[in-house]
Amino acid sequence: MFKLPETTKLNKIIPKNAFDSYTNSRQKKEFADNVSRITWSNKLSVDTTNLQSKEILEIQIFSIELKEKVQIKSILNIIDKAIPYPIIFIIRNVNSVYLSTSPKHNNPKNEDLAVIDYTYSTDWLTENENEFQIELKNDIDWVYKTFCEQFNKSYAKVKNLTELVSTQKELGRLNKEIEKVKLAIAKSKQFNKKVELNMRLKELLVKLGS
Repeated sequence: MFKLPETTKLNKIIPKNAFDSYTNSRQKKEFADNVSRITWSNKLSVDTTNLQSKEILEIQIFSIELKEKVQIKSILNIIDKAIPYPIIFIIRNVNSVYLSTSPKHNNPKNEDLAVIDYTYSTDWLTENENEFQIELKNDIDWVYKTFCEQFNKSYAKVKNLTELVSTQKELGRLNKEIEKVKLAIAKSKQFNKKVELNMRLKELLVKLGS
């Protein structure tokens, strides 16, 4: 899908029960009911790409085939927490596909469980509609940051992944507050209150656009 070099290809089937120690009975059932197959497709590392790394040592690419066309965020979270490296997920059902990835960091209290900082994902699309690319340039950290940037092309350029995630979280906070203020405006019956809320809405929209 990303036309990556042969040196990065693994194509190893990962058994669903490989994640049993990270799941409860309900989550095991989710795996069984929804997932047909998990394939470890590619590994992007110093050895497989000849690129250096700073903080990110490897990027994994997993292809997950589903029995039905459903979102599987909870399943992806389980896999993500179990593996310390960033994972680019390609989730497939028949001719449809969606992409997801989650920047994360090590859990200082439990080295066996990564902490997810944020999750990027697309809507369902066909492979022909996919415009996402993985550019093998500069270093491994740059490769992952620029991949994540493609989920929202309106971002100003950021220096690193930490700054990108921070920007995304702030945008999410602003959007939630904007929706809250819009709802308050619609419900408000007092003229003065509406004026006050509209001023606040304008402030938030300016921040969102800056």
